[in-house]
Amino acid sequence: MQININDFEKLKEQSKKAYREVKEVYCPYFQAKVAFTYHGLEHLRFKGRDNYRPIQDQYMRFKLLGLAPEIVRKSNTLQGLLETKRFERIRIHSRTDTVLKSVSYYEFLAIINRNRVKIILKQIDGGKIFFWSIIPFWGMNKDTMTRILHEGMPEED
Repeated sequence: MQININDFEKLKEQSKKAYREVKEVYCPYFQAKVAFTYHGLEHLRFKGRDNYRPIQDQYMRFKLLGLAPEIVRKSNTLQGLLETKRFERIRIHSRTDTVLKSVSYYEFLAIINRNRVKIILKQIDGGKIFFWSIIPFWGMNKDTMTRILHEGMPEED
């Protein structure tokens, strides 16, 4: 898929602006508000620290980003849960440290306007739940010829 860089930059800026206006959305599954923080927005651009996603990947995620608040608002059923321990960068007394923390990833699937997407919400050590990622439905497993949503690693997907 060929993407015009000007169209990409325009979409990215529009998506960022709309995302920043959301702040929080009530989720019926958690019976609590889910935050839309800069962490989720940065995750759409980076696969890991200082590791940019390909432009095609970013483009599809930014194109679907407007669906994320609606999916959170309507989510009553959890489709996936991963609980793990990982090193997280956190602010402690005016400095950033990397500390081993318990992390939970919550996955919700939805079909909206003929778009099938998965969103991932993240919670670090029992803290506030926040939007982490949106994953478009794409790809085929070449061995089994089944459709795949992601690689199965919520931190990177």
